[in-house]
Amino acid sequence: MRLRALLETGSLGLRLLTGEEELDRGVRGVMTTDLRDPGRYLSGDELVLTGLAWYRAPEDAGPFVAVLTKAGVAGLAAGEAELGLVPEPLVRACAEHGLPLFAVTEDVAFATVTEHVLRQVSQERAGDLAAVVDRHRRMMSGGGAGGGPDVVLDLLGSDLDLRAWVLSVTGRTVAGPGAVPGAESAEAKGRPLPDDVRSRLAAAHLTTVRTPSSGHRSHLLTTGGATYSLFPVRGAGPTDEVPGRAALSDWFLVVEDDARDWPEERLDLLHGITQLIAVERERRDAARTVRRRLATEVLELLHTAAPPAEIAARLRVAAPVLLPGLGSAPQWQVVVARLDGVRYEDGRECRSLLEEILLDPRTTGADTADRVAVTHSGGEAVALVPLPALPQRDHGTGGTADGADAPDAPNAPDASRAAPAADVEESAYGTDAAPAPPDPTPGPGPGPGGLDAGTLLAAVREPLERGLPEGTRLTFGVSATVRSASGLHGALEEARHARRVAAARDGRVCAAGHEELASHVLLLPFVPDDVRRAFTARLLAPLREYDRRHRAELLPTLAAFLDADGSWTRCASRLHLHVNTLRYRMGRIEQLTGRDLSRLEDKLDFFLALRLS
Repeated sequence: MRLRALLETGSLGLRLLTGEEELDRGVRGVMTTDLRDPGRYLSGDELVLTGLAWYRAPEDAGPFVAVLTKAGVAGLAAGEAELGLVPEPLVRACAEHGLPLFAVTEDVAFATVTEHVLRQVSQERAGDLAAVVDRHRRMMSGGGAGGGPDVVLDLLGSDLDLRAWVLSVTGRTVAGPGAVPGAESAEAKGRPLPDDVRSRLAAAHLTTVRTPSSGHRSHLLTTGGATYSLFPVRGAGPTDEVPGRAALSDWFLVVEDDARDWPEERLDLLHGITQLIAVERERRDAARTVRRRLATEVLELLHTAAPPAEIAARLRVAAPVLLPGLGSAPQWQVVVARLDGVRYEDGRECRSLLEEILLDPRTTGADTADRVAVTHSGGEAVALVPLPALPQRDHGTGGTADGADAPDAPNAPDASRAAPAADVEESAYGTDAAPAPPDPTPGPGPGPGGLDAGTLLAAVREPLERGLPEGTRLTFGVSATVRSASGLHGALEEARHARRVAAARDGRVCAAGHEELASHVLLLPFVPDDVRRAFTARLLAPLREYDRRHRAELLPTLAAFLDADGSWTRCASRLHLHVNTLRYRMGRIEQLTGRDLSRLEDKLDFFLALRLS
C-alpha cells in the first residue's frame, strides 16, 4: 500500500508533518520500536511507529532518523501520547533525510495502525498473486506451456518478492535458481539451494505426503537458518486419489517463507500456482510416451529372444529420438530397478521413480538426462540409456572407427567393417559388453564408461531412505556399456543380476554395478542362510567366544590382517601393535581354529566367513 492511502484514512488519525513529495512510497510492513538504534530489526519498506521513549535531547533525533533512512523504511509515525507534540528537531531531521513523518494522535492506538497496515498489505499481495496466476494462466492457454514453471517462479520473485523453487522427490531442481547447472542468464540468476538442503526438503515432502493432509496447506521445514514452506504439486490422475501413490512422481513447490500465518485466500492462490505447475509436469510426462514405447518394444524383443538384426532395426529408430543429431550409433546401457512395498507391486511407480533418478544431470549428465527411455515389466522398471559412441582404437586398418563400425552396431552399413575380434571383450553372457576406455577429461554425469551405480545411489539415497514409506525398498543394478544390439540382452541380464546383489544388502535404497559381478560379491548374497550360519560358526565362533571371555580382539585383528593382504608390517602399523604382538594373536587364532594362515585356502575361508557374517 502507499503512504498516501494511510494519510487519507481518517480513522487512523495521522497528520503529515514533512515529506509530502514522498507519499507514493510503498509500505510492505510495520514495526513498533522505542530503541535508539533499531536498524538490525529493519528490512526496508516498513512504516515505523515510535512512542518517542528514546528521545531525551534534540541531538538524539538525527542519529535515529539516519538509522531509519539507511534501512530504507517507508516512513515514520510518532505518537503524541508521550511528549505531546512531535519534537521539532525530529521534524527537521526527517526533512533533511527526505523521510516522511506522521504524527499519531493520542486517542489512536498503535495496534489500530498496525492492524490496518497489515490487513491492507495482505490484501494487496493477495491481489498481486491473483494477477500473477491470471497472467500465467493466460500465457499457458495462449502459448502451450508458457515457458514452463520458471515463468511463474520469475513472477513470484519480481511481483511478490518470494524466492521459490520446484523440486522433485529426489531433490532435483526442476525450476528456479540452480535448475540449469552453470547457467548465468537472467532467467537462471539467484541463489541455488544447496544439495543437502534439497535432500532434506525432498525427504520432508515424501514424509508428509504419505498421509492425507488437510486441504492444500503447506508443510514447513527449517534448515540452514531458513524456513521453507512446501506445497505439493499434484496432477489430476487417478493415482492421486490414493494417499502416497502419486508421491514418487510428484514435484513440489518450495517457497522461502513461513506460510503458517498466511491468510486462507493467499494459500488458495498458491494452490492455483501448484495446479499450473502440475499442468507442465503432466505435459513433460506425456512427452516421454514415445521413449517409453520404444523401451517397451526393445524389452519385448529381448524377452522373446528376437534376432540381433531385428533388435538393431528397432535401435536405429530409437537412436534419433533419444539422441537427435548424434550422427553415429550410440552405446547403450541398461538400468533395472525394483520398488518393493505393498503399494508398488505393478512397476509403474518404480518406472516413474527411475525416470526421475535418471533425469538428474548429476547422474546422467545434462546432455543425456531427458533422453532416457524407461518402461516397466512386472514389478521392475527397465531403463535404456543411450550414450554417444566412442571412437575405437585402430588395429592396423587405418585411422579410427566410430561406434557405427562396432560389431552388430545398430546402424552399421556393412558387417564386414566390424572391428577385429580382439577389440571386443566377451562377457559371461557371450555379449560384447566391453568396458569403454577411460575418460581423459572427466566431468559431471557419466563418462564414456557410462553410468555408475555409486553415482546414481549418492544422488538419491538420502531423500529416499528418509522419505520412502516404512517397509518399502528401492534396489537397482547397472550394466556395463554395450556397443551393439547383440550385447543388449546380456546387458539386461547383467543389470538384473546386479540388482539382486543390491537386494541382498542392508538398507532401504541399494545399488550395485556390473563390476561387482566379477568377484565373490556376486556369490555371497545367494548362499543359503543355513549354509551361511554353519560356515561362519565353524570358523568364527571359537574366536567370538575367546574375545568375549578375554577381550583379546582376535576377530578385528584377523580382519585387519586380511585387509592388509597378509602383510605383518602393514597390519601391525594399522593396529598400532608391535609385530610380535600381532604374531602372538595370529598364532592364537590358528590354535583356536585349527587353520594355518600361511595357506591361501585358509586365508580365503576366513575372508569369506567374515564377509558372510
